[in-house]
Amino acid sequence: MSNRADASGESRGRLVVISGPSGTGKTSICRALLERLPGAVWSVSLTTRPIRSGEQSGKSYEYATREEFERRKVAGELLEDAEYCGHLYGTPRGPVEAAIREGRFVVIEIDVQGGAQVASKVPDSIRVFILPPDKDELRARLEGRKTEARDQQDQRLREMEREIDFARRSGAYSHFVVNDDLDTAIAEVEGIILQKRASG
Repeated sequence: MSNRADASGESRGRLVVISGPSGTGKTSICRALLERLPGAVWSVSLTTRPIRSGEQSGKSYEYATREEFERRKVAGELLEDAEYCGHLYGTPRGPVEAAIREGRFVVIEIDVQGGAQVASKVPDSIRVFILPPDKDELRARLEGRKTEARDQQDQRLREMEREIDFARRSGAYSHFVVNDDLDTAIAEVEGIILQKRASG
């Protein structure tokens, strides 16, 4: 998946990976990128997580049983996969590769395990890790969502510390953006992407 121009002189697309702990605003950043980046498309992840209220299959996620997920993984249909909080997540390979061939930005929101796999398989992808201002702020954001009990929030905070440590040690992410102010963070991420694409 190179970003170099093909034989016709047209630039190929670019895979944009956005990762970060739960509650850091990465979904909001992804939505803004889809509006701002020319030709950007969303990569719908495959998951075994139960569908939540307000979500639509094929839009928020593509939902599958664990057996179906494993079958597609073995068949080589997933670009990356990871397990988080007891559920499997993965990125269908076909739609991503097709969009990149069309010259589009493909925005994908995945965890650090998936990010490391993408770094290995698609080295010219743009990988950005979103950081919270601090642990107390992240706790407040999780409580504001009112979707999880206190013990689930504690589990996510412990996972946050592991994710950040892994992201820094793995070398999978060359860009770290602190989301202290959402608009500022969006502008910073957009600038990183456009600069990387311009430089080839």
